[in-house]
Amino acid sequence: MSDVVPTERIDIVGRRTLAWWPVGLIAAGATLLLLITANRYDYHRDELYFRMLGQHPQWGYVDQPPFTPLLARLGIEMFGDTVWAMRVPFALVLGLTALVAAVIAREVGGGAVAQSIAAAGVVSAFPLSAAHVSSTAAVDLLVWLGVVFFVIRALQGGAGWAWVAAGVTAGLGLYNKHLVVFLLVSLAAGLLVAGPREVFRSRMLWAGVAAVVVVGLPNVVYQVVNGFPQVEMAPAIAVSGADRIMVVPLQLVLVILPPVWIAGIVMLARDRRLRSIAVAYPIILILVLASGGQAYYPIGLLLALFAIGAVPTSRWMNRRWRRVLVGAGVAVFALLAVLSSLPVVPEEDLSDSLVVSANQTVADQIGWRDYVWQVGAVYAALSDADQRKAVLFAGNYGEAGALDRYGPSLALPDVYSGHNSLFAFGPPPEGKSVVVAVVQVTPRNFGSCAAKARLRNAVGVENEELEAQVYVCRLSQPWSAVWPAVRHYD
Repeated sequence: MSDVVPTERIDIVGRRTLAWWPVGLIAAGATLLLLITANRYDYHRDELYFRMLGQHPQWGYVDQPPFTPLLARLGIEMFGDTVWAMRVPFALVLGLTALVAAVIAREVGGGAVAQSIAAAGVVSAFPLSAAHVSSTAAVDLLVWLGVVFFVIRALQGGAGWAWVAAGVTAGLGLYNKHLVVFLLVSLAAGLLVAGPREVFRSRMLWAGVAAVVVVGLPNVVYQVVNGFPQVEMAPAIAVSGADRIMVVPLQLVLVILPPVWIAGIVMLARDRRLRSIAVAYPIILILVLASGGQAYYPIGLLLALFAIGAVPTSRWMNRRWRRVLVGAGVAVFALLAVLSSLPVVPEEDLSDSLVVSANQTVADQIGWRDYVWQVGAVYAALSDADQRKAVLFAGNYGEAGALDRYGPSLALPDVYSGHNSLFAFGPPPEGKSVVVAVVQVTPRNFGSCAAKARLRNAVGVENEELEAQVYVCRLSQPWSAVWPAVRHYD
């Protein structure tokens, strides 16, 4: 059976029409899957942070651009201050990502089968996990696929406007994460290595470069004015040498059915017009390894390669057993991705489970209400006089976000933190000399401190917060002297 079906049409420039029914069902199914599971467990620590950042709209923050926190705030403004509401926009983003993946497959000659396989690529462990917990990576997937689509259109069809569209897409992507620069550098290097080099004589290509600069300029200006805080952040989040060893092997688990994206590389390598995209992938791996980046950084390009590889895969499915094999492979990998990425295992069964071992983001969604209640108990034990002088201090943005979200229901005072961008929102008023501090190490800057409680969660899931204790401290110096010492980036 070939990839062509009797009802399939070819448009006037030779492309297959978009298979709206199967692709739309897959995209809608991925979005619906995220929506029906969004209320289980609790916020991820990063979501609690984004919720706080969204209350202080800016052109950028020390550790990231503004788009993801503002997108999270959009969900809250539209549907209420709940974890489900915050996750709605990201569920929709994943559905859009599936559609763009299918469009990439269509662009390189794929029919309904190839487009459906391409769309199914979003039902992989990392895309599901990223979209579920409102990660910047979820938006990045959509941005990177958009850039690759327009680059393919420009290289394959000679449509000069596509270079400008790629530039505008990348410029907008700078407001979500600066990692899109890795993609642009890798694609440019791929063109230099594998050609076609004549595209560098195209005015439209350089118009696309200008579009990146113009569209992303306000974000760049923020970095310049504030002393390039994300450059300062980079060493703090770089992975260790041991973790770098795992960058390449982990590529095989980020997207379902690795043979499909490998087939995409092979297909591109045989096409002079698009060979540069195949070359861009090893280049981006080198950039990630050299910079100490995370293993998931290249996944946007990897998902595009998967979409391209869906075309030769669909052609290979010309026998029934091959169709059964691919269908079963997609189903099995997707099921494993759902089990490892989404909150389908009951919370009380998570302790010491393989799910928690395989995916730290699961553990980081557990226990926040418990922790706030435990801090609340320490605060409630203070005298009335001490409560009037008290503030909360959190050692990391997860703790700060949880106290900001759930603390008001317990009449807790305002929370402050020196972690990343939260440092800019402090210090507390000078009259607040009693500090209820939630930190991983004994406070050294808050005068005399006494440990009152150790955080724990009811289901016994191990996460970073189990290392934290709650202290009551009495300042011996004014906040103006204490505050500069509490800032930390990590």
